[in-house]
Amino acid sequence: MSPAEQAAELLAQFGIANKGEILSHSPIDGEAIGRVEPGDPDAACALAAQAFEQWRVVPPPRRGELVRLLGEELRAAKERLAQLITLEAGKILQESLGEVQEMIDICDFAVGLSRQLYGLTIASERPNHRMMEQWHPLGPALVISAFNFPVAVWAWNAALALVCGDPVIWKPSEKTPLCAEAVMGAVRRALERFGAAPEGLIQLVQGGREVGEALVDDPRVALVSATGSTAMGRAVGPRVASRFGRALLELGGNNATVVAPSADLELAGRAILFSAAGTAGQRCTTLRRLIVHESVADQLVERLRALFAQAKIGDPREPGTLIGPLIDENAFAAMQAVLGETIERIDPVPGGFYVRPAIVEVATQESTVMKETFAPILYVLRFRELDEAIDFNNAVPQGLSSSIFTNDIREAERFMSAAGSDCGIANVNIGPSGAEIGGAFGGEKETGGGRESGSDSWRAYMRRQTNTINYGSGLPLAQGIKFDVSP
Repeated sequence: MSPAEQAAELLAQFGIANKGEILSHSPIDGEAIGRVEPGDPDAACALAAQAFEQWRVVPPPRRGELVRLLGEELRAAKERLAQLITLEAGKILQESLGEVQEMIDICDFAVGLSRQLYGLTIASERPNHRMMEQWHPLGPALVISAFNFPVAVWAWNAALALVCGDPVIWKPSEKTPLCAEAVMGAVRRALERFGAAPEGLIQLVQGGREVGEALVDDPRVALVSATGSTAMGRAVGPRVASRFGRALLELGGNNATVVAPSADLELAGRAILFSAAGTAGQRCTTLRRLIVHESVADQLVERLRALFAQAKIGDPREPGTLIGPLIDENAFAAMQAVLGETIERIDPVPGGFYVRPAIVEVATQESTVMKETFAPILYVLRFRELDEAIDFNNAVPQGLSSSIFTNDIREAERFMSAAGSDCGIANVNIGPSGAEIGGAFGGEKETGGGRESGSDSWRAYMRRQTNTINYGSGLPLAQGIKFDVSP
């Protein structure tokens, strides 16, 4: 069955109208697989602002019930939604199933969170006074998602925003509009079962750059959570800041793995294969720089070349395929601009852009090594001392994810210390790719500095308020100030 034929069946099952001005293509063969209607940014923001007035006063555990129902709907649609992700984003089916599971997991997390939006009780310096902080809903949250995780990143944001009391507007990538429409079907079913949600609580606004800019600039949007390139973040951040809105930016990554002399090379090899080649190198956490000790470099690189050669590249729907296509011709051109004629393109499905992951040994970090090419290119550098490896890791402008393979506890602890990796994520004996929802996800430097998903990331979707209560009859002032009128 062609991608277009399979997509038609899935769209019918999801109840998607399959009409409109925005055309979606499958990276599997480059053919069109569906259409969607563009959205109205102004109308969406107006509805979200109205919904906020009602949703912010709903008790958080009740808000959590809506997210619980959404998780149930996603469980029921998991297989079909994963198939659509594979058709539209080009991921192998296993990765697509994992992405939907990530949505389910964050819903479970957020349901528990709805009863744990804790503030603090703070000691007051004044007698008969109590201080505390509490967290209130912030306002409408805009989620701008990227093609490589067309649904999971929305869920990371939406599940938390909803339990925190914020309406959600979703502007998906114009490369994966059908996945967003399918998710909204699950949203509508959850809302119907919930029964008392305000209109405009969860909205989808399809469109290109002009739609995104209109949403970003709208003062009714309290938080803009944008996932994409560093270039996109440079455009979005100042626009939001100019109106004193909040921005949560998840931008580029140029992630490294250090392999120390004591490392388990078999374990490292398997982890590097997934981290460098998974999603055809199109993850923000993709491994792009391998920093390996000179004593084990030849052995490891030989092993990796064999693994890369054995990995099946082809139609991501087929069992056994590990690497699907690049998203489009532009992604292929970006990879070709780096590799030139050495790029190895194969043609398992005519019309798609399929490439074999490349291993490029370099002596120094400069030029393209310092940049993120969204393709499966793995640069290999050699080091002698751990400090040199850490310097290599930290030398790039991005700071998302990193890891070290070592059986030396001193090396592991140093890598994770304040003098070690400068990334938002630092792992030991696993690759830099494949984060769990329980931890806060995000990076430093040109990666943007935002945090999504687990831990205390929920605070980004709320506003903090400090309260002081005087339960006495006197009026002592802070810092011992005297301000009395003389008799």
